[in-house]
Amino acid sequence: MMSLLAIFVIGFVCLFGGLLFGMVLRTVLPEHHLTAESKDAVKLGTGMVSMLAALVLGLLIASAKGTFDMMNTELTQTGAKIILLDRVMAQYGPETGEARDFLRRSVASAVRRIWPEETKAVAVGAIESLDPNEMLQDRLRQLSPHNDPQRSLQSQALNLSFDIAQARALLSEQVSQSSLPVPFLVILVFWLTIIFASFGLFAPRNTTVIIVLFVCAISASAALFMIVELDRPYSGIIKISSAPLHDALAHLGK
Repeated sequence: MMSLLAIFVIGFVCLFGGLLFGMVLRTVLPEHHLTAESKDAVKLGTGMVSMLAALVLGLLIASAKGTFDMMNTELTQTGAKIILLDRVMAQYGPETGEARDFLRRSVASAVRRIWPEETKAVAVGAIESLDPNEMLQDRLRQLSPHNDPQRSLQSQALNLSFDIAQARALLSEQVSQSSLPVPFLVILVFWLTIIFASFGLFAPRNTTVIIVLFVCAISASAALFMIVELDRPYSGIIKISSAPLHDALAHLGK
């Protein structure tokens, strides 16, 4: 998708351009097109479009915020499961030392991939040719429990490792894909442009009105910016913190 700044600029140009178009159109239209009846008809149609635009705008903001909160919760839960898995392996015994090292590498690799700007703050060790998650699960399967408590701990560790691997795969998909329906965004900009064109068609042409509508165009463009920003939770100005994984790294091996 386009950059966030490009989306903001395009949205503002369309909206304020629609406003200017409406003002120019008012100067060329015949007088009988600007009668009170014509204004009422246009205002009625614009009111319907305004209602649709407000509904779609609210839905998109709610959807983007819901997705952002869900991903943030998933990351926090994954961090807790990572710490729990390390504790379970520690209780199993020293035989899990290599598996615990693979777990640390897996978490560090995930932080490096999702938040590349924090690479220097994370020691990842040697880069393996295989997926650390798969290597971790292989080591867990190779364990030979000597009693029932160890068998129970091995089962718990395998279940937790599968949950973490699933969460990691989901995170990878979420980082590379957008849940925002682009047609919704395009239609919304079109509707907002129509609304601002109607403002320019009937609003008085004075400095106060132009400044107010200019601010309104910026505000509407900022709403579009916020929708796209929340839809990219691992980058941009508003992004999910890597703190849960850093906290997990701090607890691993202890």
